[in-house]
Amino acid sequence: MHITVVCALIERQGRLLVAKRAPGQSMAGMWEFPGGKIRDGEMPEDAIVREIREELDCGIRPIRSLPAHTHDYPDLTVTLMPYLCALIDGEPRALEHAQVRWAAEDELRDLEWSAADVPVLERYLARR
Repeated sequence: MHITVVCALIERQGRLLVAKRAPGQSMAGMWEFPGGKIRDGEMPEDAIVREIREELDCGIRPIRSLPAHTHDYPDLTVTLMPYLCALIDGEPRALEHAQVRWAAEDELRDLEWSAADVPVLERYLARR
């Protein structure tokens, strides 16, 4: 099975918003960039705005897309479409995650990331 997922890299005051997967989810306890599946007929930019509203109860504005990455898990292939985003309203809350936090750039590599998110993180850090 192959799914396409959007994810948000939300920056604020030199920090990046990261989310820890909740118990009971696949890859529970792993860190990721928040986001989710694109619905049929939905534009990726609309999907990321919708997903962040649903998952974090806040509003974002996509600034630009970053290079997509495809990762093969044993039972699933995921294509991640990352977007650099600005927070435009609200304060992110963990509605579907175990935790969300603003991480400084020097903390990011110390977190235990889901495998699909690692190349997105590395590309983000390389462009800094």
